[in-house]
Amino acid sequence: MRLVLSDTALPTGLPVREDWHYVDLSQLKIADCMGCFSCWVRTPGRCVIRDDAVGVYPLIAHSDHVIYVSRLFCGSYDVPMKTMLERAIPIQQAFIRIHHGETHHIQRAVAEKDAVILAYGDTGDEEQALFRLLAARNAHNMLFRSWSVRFLREEELAGAIREEVRAWESS
Repeated sequence: MRLVLSDTALPTGLPVREDWHYVDLSQLKIADCMGCFSCWVRTPGRCVIRDDAVGVYPLIAHSDHVIYVSRLFCGSYDVPMKTMLERAIPIQQAFIRIHHGETHHIQRAVAEKDAVILAYGDTGDEEQALFRLLAARNAHNMLFRSWSVRFLREEELAGAIREEVRAWESS
């Protein structure tokens, strides 16, 4: 399965395939994580908050190719993407394992991913370096087989999304 997860409207004309999903987070109602850990203890693998996030985190878990599109904000993902990634914790278990010599949560039926992160906005070198560090840490936690980060101006975003999706057609 393939997923484009974006915090902004996606360009029109993207190819439609049965197992390709395009999610515009700006059109969804996604509440903040409450930190209750019910998804680990009371309802394993399921968030107790009933909003649009419950339809998105299974897509994240089962996708083997993901494109994350997010405005860069203070060296991190902007609020819509960060909120969704925090709400995706039901795809992890409370248990810990050693992964690449570090302790990480055990994933709950999560596919290894090839990920591309398209970070857009007016950013400087320091903010980009900080985001690269965050993306590297996420790569370990989120079972990325491979990953890359592209920094773009907002006006370059639609073309970059189309380019990355086109690359899926040849793989």
